[in-house]
Amino acid sequence: MGRLAEAQTYLDKVEDTCKKFASPSRYRLESPEMECEEGWALVKCGRKNYERAKACFERALRVEPETPEFSLRFAISSFRLDYDDENVISLEPLKRAVSLKPEDAYVKVLLALKLQDVGQEKEGEGYIEEALNSTSSQPYVFQYASKFYRKKGCVDKAIELLKKALEARPDSASLHHQLGLCYRAKLFQVKNATNMNPIGQERENVDICFQLAKKEFQETIRLKPRFKIAYVHMAKMYAEIGQYREAEKNFQKALPMDNIADNIQQGIHYLYGRFQQFHMKSEDKAITHYLKGLKIQEMSFARKKLRSALENLAKSPVNQNVSVVETVSLLGLSHKLRGEVKEALLCYEWALRLTDQLNPEF
Repeated sequence: MGRLAEAQTYLDKVEDTCKKFASPSRYRLESPEMECEEGWALVKCGRKNYERAKACFERALRVEPETPEFSLRFAISSFRLDYDDENVISLEPLKRAVSLKPEDAYVKVLLALKLQDVGQEKEGEGYIEEALNSTSSQPYVFQYASKFYRKKGCVDKAIELLKKALEARPDSASLHHQLGLCYRAKLFQVKNATNMNPIGQERENVDICFQLAKKEFQETIRLKPRFKIAYVHMAKMYAEIGQYREAEKNFQKALPMDNIADNIQQGIHYLYGRFQQFHMKSEDKAITHYLKGLKIQEMSFARKKLRSALENLAKSPVNQNVSVVETVSLLGLSHKLRGEVKEALLCYEWALRLTDQLNPEF
């Protein structure tokens, strides 16, 4: 703001306080409570700050390892850093937080979700039931419990919980998005039960689920226009019922967005690549977007899926639209991404030999 003298006044007050408490730093106190508060503020400021937040909680816990609040917030930040179902860095912190603060329902549902991820769904459901019987943090408990039941396949139960959460937070874009995912899951359940060919009443049920999901995704976007993954989920739903033009429109709303998290960008390129490969039968465009996603360096669950999709496409015996040279090069890239340098070099050398054979004049 250009008010440098006033800024210096506050810096002087900070320095005086640090001197009073014999801090080795001029402008920072070694205080576990302050570390915890700083960490929580960083959590609130978005995903890119989660690592720094976790470090703050770790420093606080080194000084006071038995403080329940420090343990709780460390567990929550760890949970948010678990970027896929295989990541388990939050499992032990969540268990410890529950043991130190058993009355906290919110951390119980997070533990339940992580237990579900690692194949311990029955134990996780016990924590869900305990959390639902509590009166603390109810809207958030309902939201995360609904995710647990949706992943379990109990979609009606998930919808019931989300509607309860929406009573308290009717303008939550996240809750409307989750409800849209539930109706979309019901749509898939009906289609799968009828061998992807619903007729009669089942066809009507598919249409009802589609309209309900569409309504919730549209409400999500109305409340939060830059909720890009909602556009993608809308696009996927249109693709599943054969409305490819509408699917493309929604993908094109998400793809150009900037200033979004790297893992989200990777996920959008992965899903659009799948749409091009399996619905539009355009392997070239699929490869283009798989590669665009892989150029983003963040190690995420979406990056693993991109690498796997590229590898499967290259190995596909029915892959006739991609040249042999390109296929071998893609396999080389897949090995490179896995850190298998020797195998990657062999593939690239093979691709070069094939190129020489196909273009002898060069």
